[in-house]
Amino acid sequence: MSFSPETCGPFWMGAADVVGDAPTGMALDPQAKSQSADPGPEETLLFEGRYAGQMDMAADVGTVGQYLNGHRCWFPRCAHPMQVSPISDHGYALVVGRFSVLGYEVEPQVGLYLSPLDHGIYRIDTMPIPGYVPPGYDVNFQSVLTLREEHPQGAPLTQVDWTLTLTVGIHKPRFLNALPQALVKASGDKLLNQVVRQVSKRLTRKVQEDFHHTRCLPLPESYHRHHFWSHWGKTPNRQDVET
Repeated sequence: MSFSPETCGPFWMGAADVVGDAPTGMALDPQAKSQSADPGPEETLLFEGRYAGQMDMAADVGTVGQYLNGHRCWFPRCAHPMQVSPISDHGYALVVGRFSVLGYEVEPQVGLYLSPLDHGIYRIDTMPIPGYVPPGYDVNFQSVLTLREEHPQGAPLTQVDWTLTLTVGIHKPRFLNALPQALVKASGDKLLNQVVRQVSKRLTRKVQEDFHHTRCLPLPESYHRHHFWSHWGKTPNRQDVET
């Protein structure tokens, strides 16, 4: 996953950026709930995404593993401009940014636990943030990084393959019941894909830059190519792959 030094403006998205203008007669104002005779009970909207990507490190697995285990140094640096606060020896509170779906704004904050490297596997999973109660949403983040050492042209190279399964549950305001549920679901899934695509591409690039810079190593040739797949459980096609 990776970040480059540019800013994160695209996190601030309006509804029109995601699905275009609202259909005629569809109200995006919270007062729309008064236009429905029976808005029904509050429900939870589930937005889900599955992603995968690759990055190369010009060093052996042991050196890369040592770097990843030293997350106190690299994680806050590479996650910037997202806000990062340590909450345990291996845990962090991460504020992703503010965005909206059909006029409903959320500013996700998620606790992440970075497990020590174990037999070439590095995991990042959701953890509770002490004293914090998410205001109307829940996030389930599960990422696995698999490290494989190769020796092209005799020099060690560690290929890092990562996968991410992300689920965001939003306790839906009743006024959204006035909109077609297929539209709401498609809008949320599309926004989730846009955010993850943007964050993962930048974070991968920044991790690569930080690792090689702090160890005075040249960047690998593959640095200028970033492979990213959305819905990685399916066979990727030309539109799913980004380089």
